[in-house]
Amino acid sequence: MPVARTRAVALSGVDGSLVEIEADLANGLPAFTIIGLPDTALGEAKDRVRSAASNSGLELPSRRVTVNLSPASLPKHGSAFDVGIAVAALATTGALALDHVAETVHIGELGLDGRLRPVAGVLPAVLAARRAGARLVVVPWGNRAEAELVPGIRIIAAATLRDVLAVHGAEIEPPAEPVEPIHSPPVVESRTSDGDLSDVIGHPEAVEALQVAAVGGHHLMMLGPPGAGKTLLASRLPGLLPDLDADAAVEVSSVRSLAGLGVGEGLVTRPPLEAPHHSATTASLVGGGSGLVRPGAISRAAHGVLFLDEAPEFPSAVLDALRQPLETGEITIHRARSVARFPARFQLVLAANPCPCGQAGTGDAECTCTPNARRRYLARLSGPLLDRVDLRLTVRRVGTVQLTGAEGGAITTAEARARVVAARERTRARWGEHGWTLNAHVPGTPLRSPRWRLAPADRASLDRALERGGLTMRGYDRVLRVAWSIADLEGDDRPRADHVGRALYLRKGI
Repeated sequence: MPVARTRAVALSGVDGSLVEIEADLANGLPAFTIIGLPDTALGEAKDRVRSAASNSGLELPSRRVTVNLSPASLPKHGSAFDVGIAVAALATTGALALDHVAETVHIGELGLDGRLRPVAGVLPAVLAARRAGARLVVVPWGNRAEAELVPGIRIIAAATLRDVLAVHGAEIEPPAEPVEPIHSPPVVESRTSDGDLSDVIGHPEAVEALQVAAVGGHHLMMLGPPGAGKTLLASRLPGLLPDLDADAAVEVSSVRSLAGLGVGEGLVTRPPLEAPHHSATTASLVGGGSGLVRPGAISRAAHGVLFLDEAPEFPSAVLDALRQPLETGEITIHRARSVARFPARFQLVLAANPCPCGQAGTGDAECTCTPNARRRYLARLSGPLLDRVDLRLTVRRVGTVQLTGAEGGAITTAEARARVVAARERTRARWGEHGWTLNAHVPGTPLRSPRWRLAPADRASLDRALERGGLTMRGYDRVLRVAWSIADLEGDDRPRADHVGRALYLRKGI
C-alpha cells in the first residue's frame, strides 16, 4: 500500500499551522511508532488509537506502523492529533478512500471505546485550517458549535471514530446500541461588568475619569482607603466599552477556546473583565505552562479590562511582566523550540491603599504605618509601570451627606456608553485612515506633528511640566492622548487649554 496522508493542526498560541500526518505500513514485528517531535500526550496516542480502532470494528494489522508528523521540526503538543493518526494508520489497510482522507483535516482526542472527546482550541484550529486553504474539517461532536462559528469551511461533527471512518468510505457494521456522544464541558461564563454606573455615589470625578478611560483605551490607577469604592468603580468600566467588532470577537473567543473556557453558541461580543488574585504567579498572568502554552489573565482580558486589586501586594516580578504587553498589545512566550503569541491589548486598572494599614489620610482612624513603611508599600509599583498609566485618581470615602443625598444615579451605564460610542466615532474619523482606532494607540510623533500639534497657549502647562522634569517624554505624549480623549468626549474638534489641564491633573491626581 502507498503511504496514507491526512492533515491536522498544530497550535502555537492563537496561531496554527497545518501538519501532514503520514502513515506507512511495513513488514516486521508489530509496532506503532510516532515521529516528528511529539510531546508525551501525543506519544501516548498509539495506545489510544489501537484500542479505539479495535472497538470501532476496524483493527490495525499486526505489522509495523510508522506515523510521521510533518514538518518534523515543528513541535506538536496535546491529544488533538489522535483522530488524524488513527485515520492515516487505518487508511494504510486500503479500507478508506485515500484521496478523501488526504483532503480532510482531523481534530480530536480518542477515547478507548472509540468515542471522540472534545479538545481545547478548536476555534483557532479551524480558523488556521481555513486560512491554509482546507475545505473540510472533522471535529468531535462536543466541539460542533464552536467549529461552526468559522464561516467558509465545511464542518463534520463526529461522535465516534466509526462515524469518521464512514465519512471516508469504510464499510463498517453499525454498533449494536446507539453511542452517546461526549459533550463539551459547560461554558464558563465570561465576566463582563457588575451592576450599573448609577450605583456609584459620591464620585463624580471618578465617573468622568472612567468615561475618559473608556473613550481612549487609557490605563487607570485608583488610590484610596478600604471601602472607598475602588472595586465598585473598576467593575463598571467594561460596561462602558462598546461591543467588540468582528475581529476582536474572534480573538477573544479564540483565547477562551484555548483556555478551555468554552465559547458557547456564538462569538463573545462583550469586553471581558479579568480580576486575578494578588497571589497570582507570572505564568498565570502572562501565560505559559509546560507542554501546550496556555493563555494567561492578560490574554483572557484582551479587548477588555484587567483589574489588579491590592496592586502593591502582587510580586514585583509579576507587575513588571506587564510592561512590555502594555506597549505592544501582545505577549510572546518563547520556548526552546517554539514561540507562542497571544493578544494582550487590554485596559489595565490598578487599585491600591495609601499605606499597608489603609488608614492614611482618612481621618477616621489613626494610621499606624511609619512614613518609611508607606513609601516602601507604594514603591512596589515601579516607576516604569506607573509611567504607562495615563489616569491616576485619589478615591475618598463617601460621607453621610453624599450617601443619603440625591446625587446618586447621575448617569447610567447605558447613557455613559452612548457618550463613549459617540466619542470613539470622532476618534475613528480622525485617525482611522492611519489605522488607529483609539487615542491610546496613536504614536507621539503624529500628535506633535504640525498638523495635530496644539497651539502654544493650549499646551503651555504641559510644556512647563516637561521642562521641570515632572513628566517624561512618554508621559508628555500620554497626557496629549488623554486631552484628545477628553475633547472627543465633549464633542470638540481639538483639545483646548482646559482639556490639557484636566488631562495633566488626571496624570498627577495621586
